[in-house]
Amino acid sequence: MMEWLGLKQWSPYAVGVGIGLLSCVAFLLSDKPIGCSTAFSRTSGMIERLFRGRKVQEKAYYRKFAPSIDWEWMLVLGIFIGAFISARLSGDLRTEWVPAKWSAAFGNSAFLRWGVSFIGGIVMGIGARWAGGCTSGHGISGTLQLAVSSWLAVICFFIGGIGTALFIFHAL
Repeated sequence: MMEWLGLKQWSPYAVGVGIGLLSCVAFLLSDKPIGCSTAFSRTSGMIERLFRGRKVQEKAYYRKFAPSIDWEWMLVLGIFIGAFISARLSGDLRTEWVPAKWSAAFGNSAFLRWGVSFIGGIVMGIGARWAGGCTSGHGISGTLQLAVSSWLAVICFFIGGIGTALFIFHAL
């Protein structure tokens, strides 16, 4: 009965239903939408607080998004734990510094792969905060609430993602 937990790939429909149910439960229990990017902002505030102390709370941004561990932070932690458990149960847990598709297009340099990933993560983080949310905030919670801004953001996510993939893998 539980063999579906060991699948290497789950049905996108089942996963979509699961995320939708999780989002509904989150709204019911916390009256807050699902989102991840704010957790990273809070983490940067906690790191800054290690060096600057209480001065961090004087910043307007950190008055709005207090540098603390909250439910969004725990959601991100749960994503990492869930991914680990899923990979372990499916027998697909392995360390891969340079994926085959990347290696075929750009070579085997782990330094280049990690550098590009790091810079891409920073750019995505800035974009998520600039847009007022990330793919989970806009794509799941915002569209669920029928927010026009979230639908527009999701359309732009898809256009940007497709364009970037075509550019990176020389399909243009």
